[in-house]
Amino acid sequence: MPQEIGFRNMLSLDMGPMSLLGGQYGMKSRLTPYYIGLIYDACLKSFWRRIALRKFLRVCGISENFLSTWSSDESKRDFLDRIFYELPKTDNGKLALVRIASNLMEQKSFPDLENWEDCEQKIKAAHDAVQKLKIYSERQEDEIESEEQKQKARADFESRQLQTRRSQQTLQKLSDKLTELGQRIGTQGAGYDFQVWFYDLLDFCEVINRRPYVHAGRQIDGSMTISGTTYLVELKFTSEQAGATDIDTFYRKVTSKADNTMGIMVSISSYSKVAIQEASGEKTPLLLMDHTHVYYVLSGVMGMSDVVNRIRRHASQTSEAYLPVSSFSN
Repeated sequence: MPQEIGFRNMLSLDMGPMSLLGGQYGMKSRLTPYYIGLIYDACLKSFWRRIALRKFLRVCGISENFLSTWSSDESKRDFLDRIFYELPKTDNGKLALVRIASNLMEQKSFPDLENWEDCEQKIKAAHDAVQKLKIYSERQEDEIESEEQKQKARADFESRQLQTRRSQQTLQKLSDKLTELGQRIGTQGAGYDFQVWFYDLLDFCEVINRRPYVHAGRQIDGSMTISGTTYLVELKFTSEQAGATDIDTFYRKVTSKADNTMGIMVSISSYSKVAIQEASGEKTPLLLMDHTHVYYVLSGVMGMSDVVNRIRRHASQTSEAYLPVSSFSN
């Protein structure tokens, strides 16, 4: 976890003598919880690379001292959660929020979102988030919200903050449990415990799943349903890489089911080159994941559904069943 730094060191603002209640950045009364939520969403979706977000926040007055606490293992979302949790606590922090909102609304394009595989979707999401921010910002100048609406917005914002903190805590617990299981890797007991752990992770990611069961005398490690596709799951918690024999056995399980059924193998120790070759091929029904994909989900960078969909797109485009996390941005 990044080193905690006092909030007094978070800002390096040069706002001049502007009043909190007036002037270019003086809109204290406008910072409702709902408005802060819109600023957060627009900021999250406008930047994809860490260096671009860091530069933007620096321009908005977030100090280099605080930016330096952003460690390489902390996701963009988690870092913004830390910032947006602290900013509303002080007048200077509220001024920083207004400056962030103002700079976001001035964007005419989103250069940091260009040249990605799904850049059109990213740019559209960012544009929509900024438009919502603009519309609300313009409307609330002349609109007085009812006390009930203010309370609901505040409750929604606080609920989102609480849910974010709980999510971080749960992910950490799941990560700690996997580390503990790793000390027993290769044992039968650890294999069964890993099954329970994996479906706990799917539940956390809100992925529809069915836990392990036996069908026609065969042990099925369970299934998950993502984007309308049901995947049979094969879990291998061994110290050895999965080999061609493992792939062949799982392939027969998958192809004995309905035509649209696919399979996902999760081998914590990855795969041999021959195994990856055996799983790949035209219209392959198999997708392969290993510990790097699992830890990518645990890091909070992507959800399980996003990871599976990314590998499947790659398989559809190349007939390759395995895509390393290091190639996700290609």
